[in-house]
Amino acid sequence: MIQVAILASGTGSNAKSLIEHFSRNSEIEITAVGTNRKTAGVLEIAKNFGVETFHFSKAQMAEGELLAKLNSLNIDWILLSGFLLKIPLDIIEAFDNRILNIHPSLLPKHAGKGMYGMNIHNSVFESDDDKSGMTIHKVTEDYDEGDVVFQVQVDISQCESAEEIASKVLALEHHYYPRIAEAMIND
Repeated sequence: MIQVAILASGTGSNAKSLIEHFSRNSEIEITAVGTNRKTAGVLEIAKNFGVETFHFSKAQMAEGELLAKLNSLNIDWILLSGFLLKIPLDIIEAFDNRILNIHPSLLPKHAGKGMYGMNIHNSVFESDDDKSGMTIHKVTEDYDEGDVVFQVQVDISQCESAEEIASKVLALEHHYYPRIAEAMIND
C-alpha cells in the first residue's frame, strides 16, 4: 500500500476531492492530513473521513519535526493542497520527485511568494489574460518553480469578477488533481 500525506492550510476542498478519490483505490491510501493552522477546515474534513490529522508549527517544520512525523507514518508521497508554507529542503530531498502541488493559475504566470487563493484570481482578473486554469507541479525549494506535470486551461474572457474565475478554476482542480496525482504515484 502506498501511503500519502496531504499538507494543507485552509478549508480543504481539494483535500476532500483527493480523500474521496483515493478512498476507492485499493493500492493508494491517504494516511494523514497535516496542517500548520489549528483551525483549518481541512481538519474537520479529514476527521469525517477517518483520516489521521496532525498539526505542526513553522518552527517544528524547520527543525525537522514534520519530516520525522512523515517518516513515522511511512509516507511515500506528499500532496500539497492549499499549503501556504515553503517546504524545507530536508523534506524535498527525502521525498525527491514525490511531492506535488496544485496551483490555481497557468504557471509560470501569477506565481511566487504571496500568490495563493484569491490573490492569484485577482491578479488574473486584473491582467488582460483571456484564459486561466490550474497547474500541477513538482515541489522544489522555490515557490512554484518545480517541473510542470499537468496544466489545463479555461476561457475566462466572459468572467466579470475574480470570484467567477476562482469558481471555474476550482472545478478544474477538483476534477484533475486526484486523477493526475494517482497517475504520477502509479508511474
